[in-house]
Amino acid sequence: MRSVPPAGPRRVWIVAFPDVQSLDVTGPLEVFSLANRLSAVRRPGGGPLPYAVSVVAPGGGPVMTSSGLAVLPDELPPAAGPLDTLVVAGGTGTRAAMGDAALIAWIRRAARRARRVASVCSGAFLLARAGLLDGRRATTHWSLCAALRRRFPAVQVEEDPIFVRDGAVITSAGITAGIDLALELVEDDLGRALALDVARWLVMFLRRPGGQSQFSVQLATQLAERPGLRELQAWIADHLASDLSVGALAGRAHMSPRNFARAFRREVGLTPAAYVEAQRVEAARRLLETTGRGLEEVAAGAGFGRVETMHRAFQRALRVSPGQYRRHFRAAPRRATAS
Repeated sequence: MRSVPPAGPRRVWIVAFPDVQSLDVTGPLEVFSLANRLSAVRRPGGGPLPYAVSVVAPGGGPVMTSSGLAVLPDELPPAAGPLDTLVVAGGTGTRAAMGDAALIAWIRRAARRARRVASVCSGAFLLARAGLLDGRRATTHWSLCAALRRRFPAVQVEEDPIFVRDGAVITSAGITAGIDLALELVEDDLGRALALDVARWLVMFLRRPGGQSQFSVQLATQLAERPGLRELQAWIADHLASDLSVGALAGRAHMSPRNFARAFRREVGLTPAAYVEAQRVEAARRLLETTGRGLEEVAAGAGFGRVETMHRAFQRALRVSPGQYRRHFRAAPRRATAS
């Protein structure tokens, strides 16, 4: 892989194949496309756009995605000449694509010409099949991490992160994580301000840090088996400003604090304290996204009580402060000319 970006527009190839996951392709494509459009707005005098993006696939022609959406990629171009970024998508068609020796050989050759290589979701399997992940740290969709580790033992699989950067190779978790990955690449190339503008146009938080967990509190936890604990989980969500200490929750569950803490962690997957904090962070995020309440009011409404307590919880969970989270999500673009 090359280490220096080429002069002129950065050439980006996004690799598709039959039964590819549509968002694995269109998510990064929209990020790079918006970066071009917003960059043009910032440079009214003209000049080359930062990216020249192509979706490519074996044979070219219409390719049906796993959702039934047809895309019209170009034929795989000759893997020659400078290439800035190679992005390999994933999807249910990955297994068949792994058996396409010509495609794997093309990915291997193209990677040698590229400044950096990335994958979205199960696209990591294609990079691994091409030998590009040997000895490297990588991730993929949480449901496929064990399979990636088993199939390719030379890959150091990390199950939790949104994306993993190892040198010039970046692998991302499932589906929407490809947008986070593409925003990371745009920020590397064009700076944080433009990447933030792209994220605002996409109406998303810029950006989930690569080390952030793939799971929200709802996905990371589960409903308890026993009805009393399930009812308590629902009660917690509706009473975040109440006393949610282990002792108070154990009393509501009619259990001793020790037995309650053990049962809750076994059935939910988190300690009671961690579960309560995660629920309060989720509530605070919604208030920051959808209201103009001050931080003190948000902290009180989400059950934190004090802004300092909420700040520490946000740093643990999201690695940003509540104020940064609000600015990233709510700030509107200054110019409305990118549509």
